[in-house]
Amino acid sequence: MKENSIRIVQRPRGASEANLALELQPLLARIFSARGISKAADLDLSLANLLRPTDLLGVKKAADIVSSAIRDNKRIVIVGDFDCDGATASALSVSALRAFGARQVSYLVPNRFQFGYGLTPEIVALAKDAEVLITVDNGISSIEGVAAANSAGMEVVITDHHLAGKELPEAAAIVNPNQPGCGFPSKALAGVGVIFYLLSLVRSQLVAEKWFENNGIAKPNMAQFLDLVALGTIADVVPLDQNNRILVQAGLKRIRAGVGRPGIRAICEIARRDPTVLNAQDLAFAVGPRLNAAGRLDDMSLGIQCLLSTDLAKARKLAAALNQLNVARREIEQVMTEDAELLVVASVNKQQASDKIDLGICLFDESWHQGVIGIVAGRIREKFHRPVIAFAESGVDELKGSARSIPGVHIRDVLDAIACRYPGLIGKFGGHAMAAGLSLRQIHYSRFANAFNKEISRWVSETDLQGTIMTDGCLEASQLELDTARLLGRSGPWGQAFPEPLFEGTFQLVDQRVVGEHHLKMSLKMGNCLVDAIAFRQAPLVRRKFGAGGPEDDIIMVRVVYKLSENDYQNQVTLQLMVDHIEIVD
Repeated sequence: MKENSIRIVQRPRGASEANLALELQPLLARIFSARGISKAADLDLSLANLLRPTDLLGVKKAADIVSSAIRDNKRIVIVGDFDCDGATASALSVSALRAFGARQVSYLVPNRFQFGYGLTPEIVALAKDAEVLITVDNGISSIEGVAAANSAGMEVVITDHHLAGKELPEAAAIVNPNQPGCGFPSKALAGVGVIFYLLSLVRSQLVAEKWFENNGIAKPNMAQFLDLVALGTIADVVPLDQNNRILVQAGLKRIRAGVGRPGIRAICEIARRDPTVLNAQDLAFAVGPRLNAAGRLDDMSLGIQCLLSTDLAKARKLAAALNQLNVARREIEQVMTEDAELLVVASVNKQQASDKIDLGICLFDESWHQGVIGIVAGRIREKFHRPVIAFAESGVDELKGSARSIPGVHIRDVLDAIACRYPGLIGKFGGHAMAAGLSLRQIHYSRFANAFNKEISRWVSETDLQGTIMTDGCLEASQLELDTARLLGRSGPWGQAFPEPLFEGTFQLVDQRVVGEHHLKMSLKMGNCLVDAIAFRQAPLVRRKFGAGGPEDDIIMVRVVYKLSENDYQNQVTLQLMVDHIEIVD
């Protein structure tokens, strides 16, 4: 069985390229036009261009409830989520409310393995002393939990960004740009972005009432929380529309300027990232995973404590604990991913149909760790270019699944369709277009796997599932230099739906060697330009020694898809290509 072949396709250049070139360097004009930027003003990421909160449906009522709770010294409990978005949203909520003068603020994060996701009746029971419950990054599907809180006499304010189901919970207020009837222009806010907007309006109300002045409280600046917003937004892989890019850029500036919170600085240090030059990719691949490891393997409260810490020495100890969890997570992930690949092969062999893989892949092993199945689903999705759901046991006769999808397949809508076609097959589900979670009884697994494969076949054909890499075209040899890498780095932030520039080109493979057990370090040559490159999780391309003075026809040419990066080794900064894909040119 072979993995799907990869198509390399250049992004269509936008019609605005010529106009952008009047104000920007030609390379930037080409890149930005291909990402839908029509005018240079769209690249202005100043906070003055941030969307106003008043267009968020329900935000005024929610702000009234929270403001009243602060004034009346009510007991406020934040109910978070066990991922990085939920952790940053929880830390922001606690920090901001305390800065506003709230004296009775605490938080709860459902333990993934004990309570599952969201505001459940069990979590309401734990928050029994609360007068006001505020959910962050969850709650839009918590029908039973909100009902339990209402029965207990609590006011519930839901702040969420996940897609709403057919029924909304009967909360006192709901703030979610993706709820029906909400006219907020950006539907891409992360959970931390939603609570940031709500608390911004709360602050404005308290200022108008002279609350801070009358109570001798220093008037807080909401900008101090933007480092958390940046981290949660990038880690949750929400689309980086202009509004989210403004939030991320402002947060990164604070971290680089040394005024970010100690917890983020401590995680940067242990991840060997320099906070003074931090970028969105560092948040995505170094900081975010270390926070997420707490929620995957243990308890996200550890991550929230790190983010809330005001003492750098304490934050460093917490960051070290997070790092240890992340190391353990990597080891578990590697074993599970290898198991998952073998399951795909076994499934194909069982069907006795060579090179035929299910259009929708479901995988389950009783030994798998519930906290890591999302990563494994993503790895298999990347390798076989199909929607994937990985399952793990979560109780007696119960499985939890984590789904990862591909462009063109809205995975939450797929689950919704299955739930409608087969009532009772799925327990609970929710999520986004590209990622979702669900639960079902273990005895229903095989039936669900068949239903999932059939439903995916209604969305796509096998030819639609060929892997495609979109590039920004080729660079000349003269552009393969540090200045180009730095120009692109300054032009971000880059992320979901606003991808980091990715180029293609044909090079001579001059040298290759394996480093760190699993990664391929190479020297590549284009014209007279010799450049270093690294490809993660890539085996050597050919098994022969280089530099042996072989014949001319022994020269190996490769087609490479890559990003430009700076490699700081032994205090010497050089250009390095970060290789996403490489293949030998026949």
